[in-house]
Amino acid sequence: RMVVGCVAFRAFALLLIATSVAGFQTASPIVAQQLRSARCSVHRNNALAGGRSPLAGAMGLAATIAGGEADFRADIKSARELLVTASVTKSENQEAVCDALESMEQNMRKLCKEDASEADALLKNLNGQWRLIFTTGTMETQKKWGRKVSYFPLKATQSFDTKTMEITNGIFVGDLAVMKFFGDFEFNLKSRKLEFDFDAIALFGFKINLPKGKAAELGSATGLGSSNNVDMVERQGKRPFFNWISADSEIATARGGGGGLALWRRCDDE
Repeated sequence: RMVVGCVAFRAFALLLIATSVAGFQTASPIVAQQLRSARCSVHRNNALAGGRSPLAGAMGLAATIAGGEADFRADIKSARELLVTASVTKSENQEAVCDALESMEQNMRKLCKEDASEADALLKNLNGQWRLIFTTGTMETQKKWGRKVSYFPLKATQSFDTKTMEITNGIFVGDLAVMKFFGDFEFNLKSRKLEFDFDAIALFGFKINLPKGKAAELGSATGLGSSNNVDMVERQGKRPFFNWISADSEIATARGGGGGLALWRRCDDE
């Protein structure tokens, strides 16, 4: 058994080296952990069974893990392609867009768990101005009307300055800013949770300071926010939030505190 164990260990070492040469410059933490935890059981079972070699078992295990990683990365790419197209045409099937958002959410969670630097990249990419393209509505809306999904009819923007950590939301009629909210935000790199609050509002260019919690009330009253935000601010002492899914050179995706999913397109030049 000791001899077989040594052979298996060397087989794994050779397999990892070969994988690196083939293009994987560094094994991901998840792959490394799974290979380590499975190594002993693989060579023990092979020794008892007296069947296939430890190297064959190791190669099969590595192929299975690598295949799983490739699958979710391919799913991210596929979902993103549909969402980019939808952000431009606003004509893609609404249910397909919703499914792509859910797929992106699930698989980006896996990617960020595997590679913590993805969250840093997300925050960096979030800097700039974004136009709301598509929303599923809050969970309240979905429960009331069913799975509510739609392209947002008005020009609504959200801007982030990741240096000053300031946020600005705007509602426009054409190029005229009817309403703007101004505030600050915090971003949790581990959970990709962005908490924010607004302390001022501008109506047709006239700026007014807001008391704490008033922005949440206005958002709920106008349908731009969830009534859950009011409860969080007034009763729980918490701030409204988004759980950001992704942000890149073209699109951003997130799930709001009210449970709804949303898609934005970058509009820095507007």
